[in-house]
Amino acid sequence: MTEDNAPDSAEQQSAALPGTGRAQIRARRVIKPLLNRFWNVTIEGAHNIPVDGPAILCPNHISFFDSVFTMVYANRQISFVGKAEYMDSWKTKHLFPALGMIPIDRAGGSKSEGALIAAEHVLRRGELFGIYPEGTRSRDGMLYKGHTGAARLALKVGCPIIPVGIIGTREIQPPDTFFPKIGLECTVKFGTPIDPSRYASRGGDHLVLREITDELMFEIRELTGQEYRNVYATKKAEALPTDTAVVSS
Repeated sequence: MTEDNAPDSAEQQSAALPGTGRAQIRARRVIKPLLNRFWNVTIEGAHNIPVDGPAILCPNHISFFDSVFTMVYANRQISFVGKAEYMDSWKTKHLFPALGMIPIDRAGGSKSEGALIAAEHVLRRGELFGIYPEGTRSRDGMLYKGHTGAARLALKVGCPIIPVGIIGTREIQPPDTFFPKIGLECTVKFGTPIDPSRYASRGGDHLVLREITDELMFEIRELTGQEYRNVYATKKAEALPTDTAVVSS
């Protein structure tokens, strides 16, 4: 495995924060050696993750393993949104929240809003929050239009958004398979942070969330090389407008 300047010291700092559980830290210590043994993992841009303070990590989503690799190699306490259905199974309803999962109802409405409120508390504690802007796994490996939740949180809290490009996890565990394939390569790229402060003067502009999100998806595409589709991957959002904002350089 190759890794550049991962902020290992932040793991100890995060443990002291109020409300931070230790299950994820212990799990990371166990899982990381296993990942390095079973797969050829390359980490790029780890220096783009701040060693302390809040930040939102936004990976592409092509496999269940995306959350595992992001959690392990971010090397800091990170809470991820996960589908509420995980809370219906005895196998996951206690384990996943202990590892930092915030359940979100993908039907939208007040339940989804509650997940974003919980995410705001995570960020205001000075921790990392992870969210898949596509809203669901890409079944065909393409990159889909992003939802604006991460942009809304970043503007409200005043923290950076870090695009994350994950390559190889779809091959490790293809769709509709249960057991992962061993010995393959995986690359996790942490991109240059997007600073929401340059949008602060346009806080009342309803298009600013779309513009930040389109910039985020462009950066993810640059990291992964995926083909981009300007439609939502989630069924609920397919009827929503798909106009693309012009991203200023």
